[in-house]
Amino acid sequence: MLVLDPVDGKAAAGVVKSAQSSDVPVVAYDRFVEGADYYLSFDNETVGKKQGEALVEATGDKGEILMLNGAPTDPNAAQFKKGAHSVLDESNLKIAAEYDNPDWTPENAQKFTSSQLNKIDPEDVAGVYAANDGQAGGVYAALRAAGVKEMPPITGQDAELAAIQRIVSDQQYMTIYKPIKVEADKAAETAVAIVNGDDVTGTTDFQGVKSFIFDPVVVTKDNVKDTVVADGFYKADQICTADYADACADAGVS
Repeated sequence: MLVLDPVDGKAAAGVVKSAQSSDVPVVAYDRFVEGADYYLSFDNETVGKKQGEALVEATGDKGEILMLNGAPTDPNAAQFKKGAHSVLDESNLKIAAEYDNPDWTPENAQKFTSSQLNKIDPEDVAGVYAANDGQAGGVYAALRAAGVKEMPPITGQDAELAAIQRIVSDQQYMTIYKPIKVEADKAAETAVAIVNGDDVTGTTDFQGVKSFIFDPVVVTKDNVKDTVVADGFYKADQICTADYADACADAGVS
């Protein structure tokens, strides 16, 4: 059997066809691949919705925002974007500029944000939708370079350590945490069942593929301790280095 976690889901469809022509079942892990036998991921549209909802709440549903999405070749990115737009397009927020980052890089996010800050007064940016934490870091760097001292709310995803540190120090508003162990354990369980010829039960249908879809978790300054720390994703001392000790104390992380 074959477990795939492709960056380019469309390109991976050819791999799926080739494997299945040799009677090799395929499990798409974290990114959807058309035609796979099984698919495991977090609910990606819900990820985008939760990011959008957090931004609407944090901005008070008013003002101009920037929107930075993921790579057009990444099937997950399209789902994040769709979920976010379903919320933002119904809000009173105005998307001043939107960008599909071709490789998700913080460097591209920083360049895009900096270019927009030549057109928009940095102090007029009410918030920023960043599809992941890497881009959130690039956005933060651009805003800081523009002289912004009190950061507008910036979204993120992946619960990267640097992002959690930015969150406790009020440099990033939120991130999406996807407990890897839940997804990885189910992938392993599915793979073993397939190899042993056992039935794989408990699936739902996602675009014609038997799937396991998990719920993402919003992390803000208020619940860092109860999410990524409580789960053992990070230890408090990993987050609370010398530069973040005071911020951690303020956030109740110890």
